[in-house]
Amino acid sequence: MKVLITGATGLVGQAIVKELKKKSVPIHYLTTSKNKIETENGYKGFYWNPANLEMDMAALDGVTDIINLAGASISKRWKSSYKKEIIDSRINSLKTLKKGIELVGDDNLIGFVSASAIGIYTDSLTNLYDVDETTVDDSFLGEVVKLWEEEIKTFQKFDINVSMVRIGLVLSKDGGALPQIEKPVQNYVGAAFGSGEQWQSWIHIQDLAELFVFILKHQLKGVFNGVAPNPVTNSKMTKELANVLQKPLWLPNIPKLVMRVVLGEMSYILFASQRVSSRRIEEEGFLFNYANICAALRNIYDAPKPEPKLTEKYEETYS
Repeated sequence: MKVLITGATGLVGQAIVKELKKKSVPIHYLTTSKNKIETENGYKGFYWNPANLEMDMAALDGVTDIINLAGASISKRWKSSYKKEIIDSRINSLKTLKKGIELVGDDNLIGFVSASAIGIYTDSLTNLYDVDETTVDDSFLGEVVKLWEEEIKTFQKFDINVSMVRIGLVLSKDGGALPQIEKPVQNYVGAAFGSGEQWQSWIHIQDLAELFVFILKHQLKGVFNGVAPNPVTNSKMTKELANVLQKPLWLPNIPKLVMRVVLGEMSYILFASQRVSSRRIEEEGFLFNYANICAALRNIYDAPKPEPKLTEKYEETYS
């Protein structure tokens, strides 16, 4: 196995690189910055410019599998120009990869797995979504993911395994949403958003990295949800984070209107509710290291497991 990764220097990409290196898998990666091109044992960078559909064809030499993570962050204010960048960055990256495969051929290729997002599922407090759901959320995020996945599906014309991972809220203290959620809690101004009843389907960064590698290793096809087995409400997430950080929560929930003023349309991601199932990847044999939010947060912040209450000790002794 030799893997080509786009977005290798991002949060998820770095975790996947680490996982592949543990398995001594050679890695090629594409970067838009010539200053970020490195060459070390088993890890080699190549330049590309997706905006112009350009890439160094040498990046595909000997590659058996491709992991695509490229795309502009959604965690910036959604001005019209940036909305276009969010969409174009995803579509053009895929088109550039497809053009490269067309030029060199797919004889050596076995698997292609691309990131997607659970933002495709409709906002609901009651539904449980699996990968066979066909309704698309009526929001900008729904539009983005719909266009993204349509472009991913065009890779099915090649004789390779094509799959996509609809990623939920990635938990890592090194980046993504969690440090932004942590900051107000650390400063004693943490609070749930809106009703706090909206579902958040999350995944520990380590599990997500292992999930991508699992899909390639087992040559899987189709759509998988990159979420842990037990989604939680926003209130539960905030409460458990405060417990791990040993900080009190005393403020009332933050209204939608306040965050709309602060973040504009992007505030939608704080209040959208998607309760998403990990059933399909589990049926393939994938085992999560962190299936529960408490264990995941304790690991991320290196927090000790709380001592059981006296009654719990009594029950353990005499049960």
